Amino acid sequence: MFDKVILHCDLNNFYASVECILHPELKGKAVAVCGDPEKRHGIVLAKSEIAKSAGVKTGEPIWQAKQKCPDLTVVPPTYGEYVKYSKIVREIYTRYTSEVESFGLDECWLDVTGSRKLFGSGEEIAESIRRTVKEETGGLTVSIGVSFTKVFAKLGSDLKKPDAISVISPENYQKVAWELDVGEMLFIGRATREKLRVLNINTIGDLARADDGMIMRIFGKNGLKMLENARGTGDEPVKCYTERHIPESIGNGTTTSEDITNARDAERVIYALSEMIAFRLRSGGFKGESVGISLRDASLAHVSKQGKLPAVTDAASTIARSAVKLMNSIYDFSAMRPLRSITVCVFKLSGAGDYAQSSLFESEDSRSAELDRRIDKLRSKFGYNVVKRALNLNTVFSCDSREADDEFLPFDKHMKNLDED
Repeated sequence: MFDKVILHCDLNNFYASVECILHPELKGKAVAVCGDPEKRHGIVLAKSEIAKSAGVKTGEPIWQAKQKCPDLTVVPPTYGEYVKYSKIVREIYTRYTSEVESFGLDECWLDVTGSRKLFGSGEEIAESIRRTVKEETGGLTVSIGVSFTKVFAKLGSDLKKPDAISVISPENYQKVAWELDVGEMLFIGRATREKLRVLNINTIGDLARADDGMIMRIFGKNGLKMLENARGTGDEPVKCYTERHIPESIGNGTTTSEDITNARDAERVIYALSEMIAFRLRSGGFKGESVGISLRDASLAHVSKQGKLPAVTDAASTIARSAVKLMNSIYDFSAMRPLRSITVCVFKLSGAGDYAQSSLFESEDSRSAELDRRIDKLRSKFGYNVVKRALNLNTVFSCDSREADDEFLPFDKHMKNLDED
């Protein structure tokens, strides 16, 4: 275990940094990449280091960011460019090892245990990567954590930013990692952190020293994983870059241009989101077993739920119908505030050829999926708008093009705490 050498590479202020490369006139300025205010997506998606120093935070409204930083330059996102630069950087990583696992566009784990005879120690490899990324991308910087587990490597990359290397070793991890707030550890969200605080577990060290039986009783099998991560005994491998990686979930969410005051309009949004999700599932050769929905009202209060799909599927209609059913079970438009945003997510994914239990609904689902594939071909040839659902005609609650997927923000990769049926 302690012999492993794992890096976590985190591109600093990635979206904003790419925009500064594309537009050199932005260098040295406070920059924020923001959504479209006219579509009520006017929040900060990413910010430069200068904007960050001025107090600008990801997720806050543009007006609030400009109050903190009057000189803030706001630019729209160009997602295609972020994908391009992400691929450039990953190609650099694969020069050092084939064991490269992505965690979003801007983060990757690398297992360089077997690369040390060629490239030197973990810290030397990290320094080589740091220099190469900066040189070959025209200025992107990367913070790198060097450690013996994935979780500690991730903690290391967060310790110093930007453009820095931090080592959490078998010799220093108790001093460095155990003193950090327990909420800094990967996969410990707000709700879990509050439960731990009630138990007087405030730091990662507190968790590492906690009683196994107590943690297991309260958190179940996730508790065991938390203990292993805190103690540095977790042995989750870094996936090989050449392996076909099956993501944990695929989803989309949007803040609508107008508040949603009735179930019919909410259904329109759900179908638009489900079509995008189903397209991405089919593009990757995946099918999903479960679906989740997350609703946020005009006061920003949040409710969510998840449940099984009637069949393992990549069909938009099956996903949408199940998501609508979940929504109706937790939201009453006659008694609750209008909705501001909706997110749909499909998870428990499997790849093509993987075993999936048959279903009474499978024949209907298969017909829907085949129709979706035919529509994919039509849209790729004649454009997205060549086919539209009647449900979404003449309404603001729809998406005009698949390229507008940039405006339908992806499901939070850290969100794992929906309430299952």
